[in-house]
Amino acid sequence: MWRVTDHNAAPLKVLVYSDDVNTRQQVILALGRRPHPDLPELQYVEVATEPVVIQNMDAGGIALAILDGEAVPAGGMGIAKQLKDEIYQCPPCVVLTGRVQDAWLATWSRAEAAVAHPIDPVQLAETVVALLRSRVPATS
Repeated sequence: MWRVTDHNAAPLKVLVYSDDVNTRQQVILALGRRPHPDLPELQYVEVATEPVVIQNMDAGGIALAILDGEAVPAGGMGIAKQLKDEIYQCPPCVVLTGRVQDAWLATWSRAEAAVAHPIDPVQLAETVVALLRSRVPATS
């Protein structure tokens, strides 16, 4: 059953990693502030380097990480694998792959989902909403 989330709920922090500012902006524009009425607003943490991804994830409070698999020098798949290996109860990760055929690589990284470049806003939103729903407590 669908539920309406309290509009005063704390925003969900979504980490968006890419060395390319345009990719980060495409992700943020695709999702918007509230990709679904069942979810609280999203607050974005934009990150351009691997050390800052690790620092933010270690600090906690991130509900979901979207990692660019095409980023250099550290790709999102390798970072996802490291996060899953090192962080207890790591938040879900979405890897942006270079093409649809690369989605199988995301299974190696243990990312919960993969979305291919160019970013399809509908597919990304559906993927993110599905992953975030499991992290939002139901309201009565």
